[in-house]
Amino acid sequence: MLQTLVSFIVAIAILIAIHEFGHFWVARKVGVKVLRFSLGFGNPIWRYQKDEESTEFVLAAIPLGGYVRMVDEREGSVEEKDLPYAFNRQSLSKRVAIVAAGPLFNLFFAIFIYWAVFFVGETGMKPVLGPVAVGTLAEQARLEQGDEILSVDGVETPTWDLAIGTLISKVFDSGDIQLEVAKTDGTQVNRIINVPIGFANEPENLNEKLGIKAWRPVIAPVVDVVVAGSPAEKSGLRHGDRIVSADSEPIISWSQWVDYVRASPERLINLEIEREGVQVALGLTPEAVQANGVSVGQIGASVKVPEALFEGMRREYSLGFFSALSAAIKKTADYSLLTLKMMGRMLVGDASIKNLSGPISIAKYAGASAAIGFGQFIKFLAIVSISLGVLNLLPIPILDGGHLFFYLIEAIKGSPVSEVVQAVGQRIGMAILFGLMAIAILQDVERVLG
Repeated sequence: MLQTLVSFIVAIAILIAIHEFGHFWVARKVGVKVLRFSLGFGNPIWRYQKDEESTEFVLAAIPLGGYVRMVDEREGSVEEKDLPYAFNRQSLSKRVAIVAAGPLFNLFFAIFIYWAVFFVGETGMKPVLGPVAVGTLAEQARLEQGDEILSVDGVETPTWDLAIGTLISKVFDSGDIQLEVAKTDGTQVNRIINVPIGFANEPENLNEKLGIKAWRPVIAPVVDVVVAGSPAEKSGLRHGDRIVSADSEPIISWSQWVDYVRASPERLINLEIEREGVQVALGLTPEAVQANGVSVGQIGASVKVPEALFEGMRREYSLGFFSALSAAIKKTADYSLLTLKMMGRMLVGDASIKNLSGPISIAKYAGASAAIGFGQFIKFLAIVSISLGVLNLLPIPILDGGHLFFYLIEAIKGSPVSEVVQAVGQRIGMAILFGLMAIAILQDVERVLG
């Protein structure tokens, strides 16, 4: 819980700082005086100001936003000496640049992260498929266990993360997805996944419905670590115990045991284990936890995975400077377009509002990605930064995109939109924004409570 909270605050602080710095930097560059740069809302808990004429930097108590306050006659009286530096007295192009800079800096930040990941490189698992479930799109496409995905719609996928990320982004568009696959005998074949209309409208268990699962080595069902206070400890499981059977069903591998536990939330499992050569009977009831909106079982025990099992499956992946930049721009553009498509589909009712994520889900993903490692955490930052940038560019009054929309009208009609119209627009925009936030939070609560 502590790691999740800290990861969430760090992630939000970084993304807000990037966004507000965009407004701040461009405002200073075009000659607008900035009075305050604030991270967070509410009472300041830290502030710094070099002198009375310089910008005041503030860290506030509520870390869920931020703002840049500029000299502006619409927000209060302005000293005569500061009038040339007032935001409202700048040309239309300068005002557009200042307002657009926030969301654009979020997109630039995502590009930088992806460029760094592609250029520095990372170690990933080969995109080799595990068992393909009957009735899934993968099975219909004649994909088989052991197949390695070489490319998706012409995009090379040397690692599992790249393969599954590219595939998931494609399934939101109905139609055919072209896969180049290497079979276990070394031959290369083409496979086509046909995505039916509306397949991705409901986000629950998308991977399961697609049928794409990573290869996992056969690991003996021997317990390594037992979490204190967990159902595993309460049942009497110990380090070194070998799971022999569950409800009289033989357990051959750890993955089989995990699947059995996940399918048995809050249900008594009659275990037979082997401990130091002796057969022991135990009763174990997995606790129910939420995973992608579904209740699954969890016992609080893990297995030790021998390093040698994965040695042959690791792959180093990196690109040259300009190739990495091109790939980063494309990835950011693809995610931005995907975000817009999903928003559009939810707006017209073609996609479920369950696709929305609120602060609880974001905090959960922040904590989970941080637990995996720094590389995964910064890639999480990139995805959220894209979402933040795209959201702020929507033509909704109160958001940056709403201001840009008013500037577009001003450019067409040759004069600013009246203050009355802007005030009404602000109220409407606030109602829309609060409505979306309420729905997202309710979705979060529903996921937590099941």
